[in-house]
Amino acid sequence: MSKIALKRAYEQADKDDGCRILVDRLWPRGIKKEDAAIDEWLKEIGPSNELRKWFGHDSEKWPEFRKRYFQELEKNPEAVEPLTEIAKNQRQVTLIFSAKDSEHNNAVVLKEYLEEKLSS
Repeated sequence: MSKIALKRAYEQADKDDGCRILVDRLWPRGIKKEDAAIDEWLKEIGPSNELRKWFGHDSEKWPEFRKRYFQELEKNPEAVEPLTEIAKNQRQVTLIFSAKDSEHNNAVVLKEYLEEKLSS
């Protein structure tokens, strides 16, 4: 099983990041594609636009966001499968996100979800 890390898109890429996967539906503002050092952009694995807008990075809504996003991931195996395959085949995977809040964002939920899937 690979090690899964999290990193903001605005942080410098590092060789220790391994496979860098952007997990947001939207490209991070102000970052050029050629400067991002992204190996894969899995747009479809990001939360739905409805869920993303409802959450609005409001930490009060975090427990409910987490629950709803888990449900979306469960209902969307074709979006999850590519990430699962990458994680199985890479020593290191870094999920890249653009949210300012590094504790309450979709990448945090996705990491938890992925680690559960890979360990079962």
